[in-house]
Parts: sequence; C-alpha cells; structure tokens
Amino acid sequence: MTALLTPPRTQGSAASAVPTSPGRLARARSWFAQHRTSALWLTPLLVLTAVARLVNMGGAPQRIDDEGTYVAQAWAVETLGELGHYTYWYDHPPLGWIQVAGWTALTDGFGRYSVSVLAGREAMVVAATVSAALLWVLGRRLGLSRPAAATALLLFALSPLVVQYSRTVYLDNVATPWVLAAFVLALSRRHQLVSFAAAALCFAVAVLTKETTLLLLPFLVWQLLRSATPDTRRYTLSVAGALFVLAGVGYLALALLKGELLPGAGRVSLWDGIYFQLVGRDSSGSVLSASTQAGQSLRTWLDLGAPLLLGGTAAAAGGLLVRRLRPYAAAFLVLAAIVLKPGYLPVPYVIALLPLAALLVPAVVEAGLRHARGSAGTLRRTAAGGLAGVLALAVLAGAALTWPSALGRLWTADDDAPLRSAEAWVEGNLTDGQRILVDDAAWLDLVRAGIPREDVVWYYKADTDPAVYDLAPDGWSDYDYALVTEGVRQAAGSSPVMDSARDNGVVVASFGDGGPETVDVVRVMPDGIDAFYAAQDYDERARTAAGRQLLDNPALSFSQDAARALRRGTADARSVLLLGQLSADFDLTVGGFPVAAGESTDELPAHRLLLTGVDGGPLDSAAGRRLAAQVRAQTGSYAPASVEETADGLLVTFPLGAPDYLLPAP
Repeated sequence: MTALLTPPRTQGSAASAVPTSPGRLARARSWFAQHRTSALWLTPLLVLTAVARLVNMGGAPQRIDDEGTYVAQAWAVETLGELGHYTYWYDHPPLGWIQVAGWTALTDGFGRYSVSVLAGREAMVVAATVSAALLWVLGRRLGLSRPAAATALLLFALSPLVVQYSRTVYLDNVATPWVLAAFVLALSRRHQLVSFAAAALCFAVAVLTKETTLLLLPFLVWQLLRSATPDTRRYTLSVAGALFVLAGVGYLALALLKGELLPGAGRVSLWDGIYFQLVGRDSSGSVLSASTQAGQSLRTWLDLGAPLLLGGTAAAAGGLLVRRLRPYAAAFLVLAAIVLKPGYLPVPYVIALLPLAALLVPAVVEAGLRHARGSAGTLRRTAAGGLAGVLALAVLAGAALTWPSALGRLWTADDDAPLRSAEAWVEGNLTDGQRILVDDAAWLDLVRAGIPREDVVWYYKADTDPAVYDLAPDGWSDYDYALVTEGVRQAAGSSPVMDSARDNGVVVASFGDGGPETVDVVRVMPDGIDAFYAAQDYDERARTAAGRQLLDNPALSFSQDAARALRRGTADARSVLLLGQLSADFDLTVGGFPVAAGESTDELPAHRLLLTGVDGGPLDSAAGRRLAAQVRAQTGSYAPASVEETADGLLVTFPLGAPDYLLPAP
C-alpha cells in the first residue's frame, strides 16, 4: 500500500519538489540594487559625519570631569571587572559606560591613546555615525525625499553644536542611536510583533544608558499607536510594553541582588540614586539669567547652534500641522519647554534635541513646498511656500554666517593642551607617597602613568565616598596637591575638601592663558596658609642673605640669571646649602636655577639647580663624575628627586617645597 501511495522518484524530482530560493549573495545584490541610490547619497554623508568629529578630536573642547568619570568607569569595567573606579552608587544606570567599555576592549582603545578620554571620544564618533545612518532611515520612513533626508544629515554632521557635544563623552550620545532605532522600528508596517518588540528593547537600552531618555517614552508610544495595525494592535503593544518593563525590572533586580535597593547604614542604594537625580541636585537657576549655570548653558548652546536650535523650534511649531511629523514636533517642543523650567538642567540636555531639530527643519520645509504646489487656493500656496522659504533661508543664512568660524575653531584649537601639560607636570613632580586631588578628567591618565590609585583622588569622592575619606582622616591637610580646572572652579562651594585645599594652598604651576581652559597646580600647605606665609617671609629673607654670601665665594662663578636669583632670594634653600657644601671640594660654574614651563617663583622658590662646569673643565670629566656622585649621595631633606646629565649641564631637581627654616636667621 505504501508503494502505491508513494510516487516514483524521477531524476530532478527532489529539486522540483522544493522551490529554490536565492542565495545570500543574490539577496544582497537584490537589496543593494533596490537601495543603491540611497546608498550613494548616504555613504559620503556618513563619512562626513565621522570626519567632522575625528578631526582634532583631542584638541577641542577641553576634557571635562564628566568625560573622565564615564571613561574611568568604562576602564574599571574592562580592567577591574567593576562598575566604577569608585563605589558605584546608582547615580546613572551602568549600561552606557559598559557599552563604551565594549568598544575600548574590542579596539584596544586604552592601549592606543595616552589621553584616556580619547578612547571614549572615539566611541562617541561611532555612536554619532550610527545615529546619522538611523536619522536617514527615520527621515525616509517619514516620507522625506532623499535631498531632504540628506539635508537633515548635513545639519547633524556639520552644526558646530552637534559636533562639539557629540564628540564629547556623554551618556546621552550613547543613548541617541538606541532612541532613533526605537523610532525607526516603531514605523515598521511589516512584522510588527518583532519590530515593536525590538523598538521596546532599544528604548529600554536607551533608558538604561541615560535615564532622561524616559522623557521621550510618550512620543514613542504615540508613534507605536499610530503605526500599529488595528487587528493586532493590542497584542503587539502588550508584548512591547512587557519587554520594556521587564528590562527595567532587570535594573531593579541588580540592586536587589546586591542588597542595595533601599537605603541602609553604610551602603549605597538605588533609592538614594533616584532621589538624588530627581530631588537632590542643586538648581541650575533660570535660563533667563546670564549668571546662572542654566543661563550659561543656554548661551553656549545658542553660540554654537542658534541656526539649528531656533530653526528647529520654528520647524517644530510648523510640524504640528503635519500629521506624520506631529509626534516628533511635539517631542521637540516638550523637551524645549523643560529647559525653561526652574531646577537642575544638565549641560548635555541639548543632545536629545539635536537629531529632532536636524530632522524637522528639512521635513517641514519640504512639507511646506509640497503643500504650496498642491494647494488649491492661491493664498494658501503663497503662505505655505513663503513660510517654508523663510525657514530654509533663515537656517541657511545663519549657518553660513556662524558655522565656518565655529567649525574652524573646533578643528584647529588645542584647548586641551593646558590639561595635558598639567598632567605631565604632576607625573614629573609628584613623589612617592604624595597625594593629589584631581578633576576626574585627569584621574585615569595619572593612574595609568603609574601613580597609585589611592594617591590620585577624584575631588568629588573626597567628600562623598567613605572608602576615600577614611584614607584621609584629617581631610584637606592629608593631600599635597590639587589640580584645579574650570570644572573645579565652577564647583567652588560644593566640595569642602577641595575648597579647603585651595584656600590653604598656593599655585606652583599654571598652564593656559588665564581663560576657562587654564589649569592650575596648587601645593597644599598642611599647616594652613597663614603658617606658610609666616615661614615664607622668614625663608625668603634667609635665602636672600645666604645667596648674597654665595656670590662672594671664590670657588663659585655664576651666570647673570643665577646671580640675579640669589640676590632676589628665589633660589631654593637646598640649592643654596648644596652649593656651599660643594664649593669646599670643587670650583663650580652655576648656570642658573631653571623654572619649568608653567612654574613661577612667586610663591615657592625655584627647586632646580643647573651646574655647567667643574674645576674649570667639562662636567663629563673625572671631577664631574665625582661631583654627580656627591650630589646623588645627599640624604634626608637635602636628597634630590633627580640628578640628570643634560646637554646644558648637570640638572639637580629637588622635590617641590623645601622644609621651613633650613637656613639660619639672616
């Protein structure tokens, strides 16, 4: 019976029984043929987006504290297997810097950059390029023509505001491609169950990257409701909602498993982190006041991106009249309105507005022109076309007038040079066991340079992390130096340990021209600033008297600069005493008391001594070798930090700051 029911096999019957499907290569060719024109438009725009951010990536803007924090946390994930370089306290969900850590681990980012933040900035370039590609897809799904979508990408690629903020290591930048991907998937008309589920997961990743992304959730839901097929809407939206909630519950589960969900003695908690973000932050003031942090942020945004922000605001108002653009126009206007609300305003808050503005400007202009062509009434055609033209011309004129100079500065200025120079100074002058308070932008560089982690302290943690202030029971006086950046200056009054260290310290090196990018190195005086100045007054008079005595020593000869320093008392007491000791055994020529770049002798004397001759001969003679050995043999307070044979002579460097009262009273 089986044989009767089974048809005889014939040659080729197996092949004909199963329909052949094109191979992967054939499908790829078919896809490319279908999207070839878009690819030709999109590819150069993506290259432009990346290049605009890569050019002078390390020069401008200067690194800031937040960047250093996120990059150091990524380093901790990659290197230490921990969520942060200090105690993780739920101030932000960790997924953002975990993604940065994924990039640096895959590309050996920290191995390729000596300035650690640049490894993070490279990840931001990738995020911006992916965001640009998704912005193109979003525009096309919303009905924009290729020229209009290309205009959106040009605005996103070249606005100085977007370039500066999207190359800076902010969690908002990591969240942006996930937000755009969620909206792209929400516009899907096919396979809506999978697409909507993916949209929910993408948006959950965005929220777990930067929590303020949650402000856009109502507009994503709006788009999902509009896109959903009526007969499956309840099912697809239920699945999407469940997945979004489940992802959020995962973050709660992390805190619960660590025993850190609710506050308790001696531990951090998710509750405290949420409370801090929603209630505990100091107000940024009103954006209408130029003296507040909020006002300064708004002024910076407008200085860099007025054409895009103001044009985006006008476009958003017009976009409310275009049904397909309404969720995006409303999202922009709501986010913009929040800027006007008193309270805390994050500096990178503007990042969420930028892709929306770039999308809405060409979308509304194109919609206005289409309406003008298709409208029946002459007045309506004129109004629609006129308003679209005004918006386009205003944005174009503003960009032409302001963007070239702003972009030129972003692509050529070296705002970060002062911070690099300050780090190099610290690496060369910090001695074993000395501790320094730093802006977090410099923390990882100094740790990677070999300074123990416990000796490099992010100033914010000196007041807030028990694991840190337990190591410094005497507070500010347990620190030897403080690295002062613009971020530290702006935080004055909110960080007691750093404030006291600065109040009881003197600037010993300064890098920059006195503007916001200037970085100062402060030497902390553990006995207080009053005691320092009392000792300094004595020491200056003693150094002057002893230096003038050296000028009469027949075994010593001096350059003009060296003699001037001795007369003025700007040579370190240890140099003065060492010269007196050496003159008993050698005839010496003193070239000077060099001051390194950035240093001054206004507060502390020069702590370097240059010897250029010995016994009337060169320093590389037998006498010179004996001299170098005798200098290196100094001990105790007189021990040099280094003795180097340089092209100019024997350079003796003492640790900065001689002990008080080394010289006898004048």
